[in-house]
Amino acid sequence: MTSTGRFAPSPSGRMHFGNLRTAVAAYLFAKTTARDFLVRIEDIDTGRSRPEFAVASLEDLAALGMVSDKPVVYQSQRHKLYEDALEQLVQKGLVYECYCSRADIAAAASAPHGKPGIYPGTCRNLSTTQRQQKRAELVAQGRKPALRLRAPENLEYTVHDAILGDVTGMLHDFVLRRTDGDWAYQLVVVVDDLEQGIDQVVRGTDLASSAPVQAWLTETLGGTPPEYAHIPLVINTQGQRLAKRDKSVTRPELKALGWTDQKILLKALETLGWSEGKDSGLLELDTKAILERAVQNWEFGMLPKEPVIFHG
Repeated sequence: MTSTGRFAPSPSGRMHFGNLRTAVAAYLFAKTTARDFLVRIEDIDTGRSRPEFAVASLEDLAALGMVSDKPVVYQSQRHKLYEDALEQLVQKGLVYECYCSRADIAAAASAPHGKPGIYPGTCRNLSTTQRQQKRAELVAQGRKPALRLRAPENLEYTVHDAILGDVTGMLHDFVLRRTDGDWAYQLVVVVDDLEQGIDQVVRGTDLASSAPVQAWLTETLGGTPPEYAHIPLVINTQGQRLAKRDKSVTRPELKALGWTDQKILLKALETLGWSEGKDSGLLELDTKAILERAVQNWEFGMLPKEPVIFHG
């Protein structure tokens, strides 16, 4: 199978400059290492995903010269893959029902020995009778239990990151399927990467803490973890990372301020350490030609080691 990198936007809003920069980084990493570049739409969150944002994401990428080397896939059309993976975990004894509400989990996390963001295992070792009772209580409320991973206890897992070095994380009982029936990110991203043959994952440092969990789950499902590279984020002048609520730095808003697609792309390349990105003469080329030029002489070592401030 061909070595493959990917960019996987979630269509919960218009992509901002930081998202576009990450896409350019993923493209450069893939193409400078003789990999295919794939685009995947991560629209599994039915409450936040919108088809119009998926369309807009593909338009933004194409405008900057980036097109998937294979047909774009949508998580919302891949439920059978996730069902099969969940069944594998069930057969391994690695799944249990969780009856906790968000309020229950927040209260447990704020307890003296609680850990924010880590499920305390409230439902992990309930008896059959207790499970039947709690399941019945949820049914009476019109709710369903969530499904959680029964992670090995007190197990740390380490992955090597091309930028950050070794990244170690403690495995925990994360959600596999939510109470509303939606699949959870940690499961579907692993299943998708396995099915698509992704062996290189380039994304922002805000997702680095997910790498150990995802790598362990990849091995548990019979695969080989990809190579990881978590790049420093783009931040605003107040030191905050860009977010989709920052509509002023989306491609349409930048173009409304007079930015061409070439200027947006060159700015992204400049923030990834490509010195030629400052060459105004490149503005005469189309974005595909600019990207091809960058692929020829951009190197991994050019990447900044610290967050990059976007001044606009």
